[in-house]
Amino acid sequence: MEREIKTTSDGSKTLYINDLNENYHSHHGALQEAQHVFIDNGLNLIKNCNINILELGFGTGLNVLVTIDEFLKTDKSHVIHYFTLEKYPINEREVNELDYGSIFHKTEMQEIYQRIHASNWNETVEILPQFFLTKYHCDFFEIKNLDFPEIDLVYFDCFGARVQPDLWEKPLFEMVANTMKPGGLLTTYSSKGSVRRILEELGFNVEKKAGPPGKREMINAVKN
Repeated sequence: MEREIKTTSDGSKTLYINDLNENYHSHHGALQEAQHVFIDNGLNLIKNCNINILELGFGTGLNVLVTIDEFLKTDKSHVIHYFTLEKYPINEREVNELDYGSIFHKTEMQEIYQRIHASNWNETVEILPQFFLTKYHCDFFEIKNLDFPEIDLVYFDCFGARVQPDLWEKPLFEMVANTMKPGGLLTTYSSKGSVRRILEELGFNVEKKAGPPGKREMINAVKN
């Protein structure tokens, strides 16, 4: 797929897929969307000391970075295991041009950003003390074949239903639900009624939350 770099309204960059007419992030702001959906309405709502996170999908690595940025604000006494899936990894040129390490107010984020992308696929890497990353180079539907610990938090960040409708239907949500522990949280930028109904069918308590800039609502869902 042919991709180009675009700058979003908050100054952070994203990728745009010409063939699909689809951005990886909101054009209103890639960084503020990731922070709002996955940190403010995700990570910061989890009270466990040790957290297992599952992300669909890795994409540009921005969600990993905002998670690490938040982790670095803590006393770092707990452990995060971060599992992420991606079928179409970005290339080295795109990594460098996105330059996500420069948008954080911590000098070490440049090195961490490069380490995230340089880490081998299908291997667990300690990106920094107490933070472990496992990137799987695979289709999302291969979740059923992967061996995870029980997941506390899911970042459901697939491309939109307009371009990949099968990723927003019951079979994939059911596979994801099967990885999660009771009380686990799934957070997504989507607010589609069909997504809410699927999650409720699968035994989640679903709540609509205020969306990031440019989007009225988003979904949080807690597994019963």
